[in-house]
Amino acid sequence: MATSQIQTVNTTADKAKLAAAAAMVAVSLVAYYALSKQGPLFQWLGLLAGLAVAVVVFLTSETGKALLAFGQESTKEIRKVVWPARREAIQMTLYVFGFVFVMALFLWLTDKTLEWFFYDLILGWKK
Repeated sequence: MATSQIQTVNTTADKAKLAAAAAMVAVSLVAYYALSKQGPLFQWLGLLAGLAVAVVVFLTSETGKALLAFGQESTKEIRKVVWPARREAIQMTLYVFGFVFVMALFLWLTDKTLEWFFYDLILGWKK
């Protein structure tokens, strides 16, 4: 029986990197509003520069590295997918539309039949 070993290592340095990244996001927002007198160009440059530093700090943490690895593995898996040809995609779309139409018709007929049965026959509430 194969068991996967999951190790979660949260060192103090890693926690400090995550805290620093969160602090940089906060500093970026404060800088955006503090630079309002200098104009929108400086506001956006301050915000984007602070967010870029926060992203770099986050990506150096173990959580950030795991996120990058997940993204790379996801990209590899997407490349393995065999996408349907145009004709197959159109056929499957038409099948779905056809099924939805038939199901809608069935539900409408069921609703009208029950409405007729309960309101007209049992309760006698004719419209």
